[in-house]
Amino acid sequence: MMKRMAICFAALCAFALVSATRAQTTADVPNVAGSWEMTSEGPQGTMTQTLTIEQDGSKIKGTIKGQRGELPFEGSAEGNKLNFTAKRSTPNGEMVIEYSGTVNGDSIKGTMKTPRGERPFTAKRSK
Repeated sequence: MMKRMAICFAALCAFALVSATRAQTTADVPNVAGSWEMTSEGPQGTMTQTLTIEQDGSKIKGTIKGQRGELPFEGSAEGNKLNFTAKRSTPNGEMVIEYSGTVNGDSIKGTMKTPRGERPFTAKRSK
């Protein structure tokens, strides 16, 4: 009887630990799904694009739509951090653009890194 109670207690403890970890993980993932207006300064001035994000837990994917068409991306959202990578085909080969930002409610502030250098961007959630 004591052995059975010890096994039940151990199983309950394991279940509680897994549940607490899962709850904490879910709470650490910001909700970034939806449409965002993203703005950055480029060589030709201010560029505004639409960032559309689909989210499955901490995994994100979507598109960046702007003057040069639509560009797919994939990445992650954890804590208040957002990271994603987009790849654009150019006449000179593939260009990789890495985005990293900090989510604060309905706004994101971050940096985009291209082979030509880094520049800041901001994004506001579309209502």
